[in-house]
Amino acid sequence: MEPWNNDLTKPADLSKHERGTGALRTQRPVYVDLLPPCNNACPAGENIQAWLSLAQAGDYEGAWQKLVEENPLPAVHGRVCYHPCETSCNRAFIDSSVSIHAIERFLGDKALEEGWRVKFEATPTGKRILIIGAGPSGLSAAYHLCRMGHEVEIYEAGPVPGGMMHFGIPSYRLPRPVLEAEVKRIADMGVKFRYNYRVENVAAEKKGGRFDAVFLAIGAHIGKKVNIPARDAGQILDAVSFLKEVDQGARPKLGRRVAIYGGGNTAMDAARTAKRLGVDEALIIYRRDREHMPAHDFEATEAMAEGVKIHWLRTIKEIDQSTFTVEVMRVENGKPVPTGEYETVEADSLILALGQDTDTVFLKRLPGIQFKDDGTVIVGPDMMTGAEGIFAGGDMVPSERTVTIAVGHGKKAARFIDGFLRSQPYVKPAKHPLVGFERLHMWFNTEAPQKAQPEKPVAQRLNSFGEIMGGLDETEARYEAQRCLSCGNCFECDGCYGSCPEDAIIKLGPGKRYRYNYDLCTGCAACFEQCPCHAIEMIPEPTQNAQL
Repeated sequence: MEPWNNDLTKPADLSKHERGTGALRTQRPVYVDLLPPCNNACPAGENIQAWLSLAQAGDYEGAWQKLVEENPLPAVHGRVCYHPCETSCNRAFIDSSVSIHAIERFLGDKALEEGWRVKFEATPTGKRILIIGAGPSGLSAAYHLCRMGHEVEIYEAGPVPGGMMHFGIPSYRLPRPVLEAEVKRIADMGVKFRYNYRVENVAAEKKGGRFDAVFLAIGAHIGKKVNIPARDAGQILDAVSFLKEVDQGARPKLGRRVAIYGGGNTAMDAARTAKRLGVDEALIIYRRDREHMPAHDFEATEAMAEGVKIHWLRTIKEIDQSTFTVEVMRVENGKPVPTGEYETVEADSLILALGQDTDTVFLKRLPGIQFKDDGTVIVGPDMMTGAEGIFAGGDMVPSERTVTIAVGHGKKAARFIDGFLRSQPYVKPAKHPLVGFERLHMWFNTEAPQKAQPEKPVAQRLNSFGEIMGGLDETEARYEAQRCLSCGNCFECDGCYGSCPEDAIIKLGPGKRYRYNYDLCTGCAACFEQCPCHAIEMIPEPTQNAQL
């Protein structure tokens, strides 16, 4: 099915026999395709509305296949993505947004249960690509390059794939069997993995392995340090190392009370992990207020529900054994400002969760690569570094650091790498105009409460690292998918067909939408007013053809 015309400034040419039937027709309706806000907001570039439509119809495998055209890790993303698509969802103006992540999780889990395999056809290109790092960005790039027909190998310094998905996200949020199963599917497609292998010389690896291009995706695994005067401090850990140790089965001795310094998602995860290790009290100390914290708000809500305490507007100034001197702060223009007022806090250990740095020192020997002051690698719009054929993405380049953004980087890099190897530079297609809620015509009753995911009771959470959030069942997932308003794109509701007083609208059959008979259309705009999703636009009648 060909997309409808979206250039609303250029009406279609009219023949002499298509001048309209009414003497006053000054406008005509045209069918259009607009960009839904969920699609626009997705960092991974998913066509959310398309796969929701298939899920609505009960075609779950079709929905999953459409989803994995853009994102290879739906079961993972359905659990860990911060779902900006839902923040942008037009349905929030009616009751609550569509629970897109929960439907994505349902599809991802069903694919694992049913053993669905990715359907794709690719002619082998004979090109070889080396990917350094098996985190979300590296996995995404490998997956998409494989779909394009290239031979891909991933070199990973650690013993397992996943990067910070494995070592930075606790298993109560992302069960390891789910991550492992989705990575295995990528391996089954033909991507080769080499573990426990740290690359020190990129140029030598590229030449020795006869690789035609390299994608750097080493992530950010080094916890940032801070100089705090300490006369005799207790145990001080960095959050990344702490979470990694726990994931590998260790149980660091934290004492009865542990302080966590920082206000990001990692700080929340470290505090919640400490509670599961049995500490009596986990206290987060953060220099800004809740409104300005980098952590997602739901993370703080869940942490506090599990008994984590948060001291907002506090910064650690000195440590004397188990006594922490903290200064009270205030926020001015979004920045913390000292007040000169001090308090003391008691804690047996301290976990630093002040962000992560990326270890890019080994890239200094590679001519052409440039770095920002924080060590991240500078890339162009095509994700290529200053070194020819060397691309980079994920946490090691300047950007917001999330799993979804990293996966989006991998897909974007794959497209540019493919264009580079084919000597046909990739050109990103233009987006359709965005459709906001104000452009919808909700003339029918659309009230349908969101289906909530089941949660493990708080009292049971701290006994183990078992997953705390359950998934939707098939009935709930399909219902939730049906809450989608199909913003900006026709879903064949027959509103236009039934409202036309001149029978000027012709149905073309299921999945084929409609077309106008302009010999009958009077330009009354009844169809436009009846279209709930704004898949119809009224455009001016060409002056040379308008009847006066």
